[in-house]
Amino acid sequence: MPSTFTLVTESSHSVEALFDLSLDIDAHVASMSHSKERAVAGVTTGRIGLGESVTWRARHFGVWFTLATKIMELDRPARFVDQQVHGPFTTFVHEHRFESTETGCRMTDRITVGSPIFGRSAERLILVPYLRRLIARRNRRLLGALA
Repeated sequence: MPSTFTLVTESSHSVEALFDLSLDIDAHVASMSHSKERAVAGVTTGRIGLGESVTWRARHFGVWFTLATKIMELDRPARFVDQQVHGPFTTFVHEHRFESTETGCRMTDRITVGSPIFGRSAERLILVPYLRRLIARRNRRLLGALA
């Protein structure tokens, strides 16, 4: 049974600006520089779209991982979903939601992840907190890029 968690990020930027930036491969690479993440196949630069794939290579937990994801759903500027099509997880689905607020935008990340390595308890204690920190850091850097 995979684990699911949600992360909410408030922004003063417009829904459209944050939505478009969240689909930008170059912005993603810049936001994940601490893990040396890079796009190595598929759409490797610019904005990715519906039905398109990207393969990422990054270092996490001191180990190099390769993860291929595909944009499975896209409803600009409200929502898109990327999902692992090949990689280290038994399940990896990342739903991105964007909604206007009085002060800008609310971005909600909902991630469902299953690991073949960690048991359910270790997944909750190690993998989910790690991914939560990773996505929070990514979001802060994306917001910084819009500033």
